[in-house]
Amino acid sequence: MTHPKRPKRSLQVPNVGHKAPIPLGARVGNLICSSGIAGKDPASGALPADAATQAAHAFTNLRALLAAGGASLDDVVRLSITVKDDSVREAVNAHWLAAFPDPDDRPARHIGVHDLQHGMWLQLEVLAMVQS
Repeated sequence: MTHPKRPKRSLQVPNVGHKAPIPLGARVGNLICSSGIAGKDPASGALPADAATQAAHAFTNLRALLAAGGASLDDVVRLSITVKDDSVREAVNAHWLAAFPDPDDRPARHIGVHDLQHGMWLQLEVLAMVQS
């Protein structure tokens, strides 16, 4: 019995992926899950030194990953955010409120504090359900 070939599930975004051999995200059916989305500059791939710029880039990179999977912020079910310390929350909240301005139409969210590597101030992980 021959099974139909499924579409490739790996999602990549130029300049913001990982050095490790893992995709930035994956889509299976109408579900998108990401790996850690860093605040790298999408134009250069460089990681800025400050938390505010990383937060801005991380949300830009989130949108790009969703678009690569055929989705948008409207499809986000849950956003998990890891921050290096609590000082990053203000920058995260500014972009969170810009991305999801309606308090009655926001995805679930969780923030955890963890000592991130390589100069990262934050990482995003998303779960999205693509609307057909």
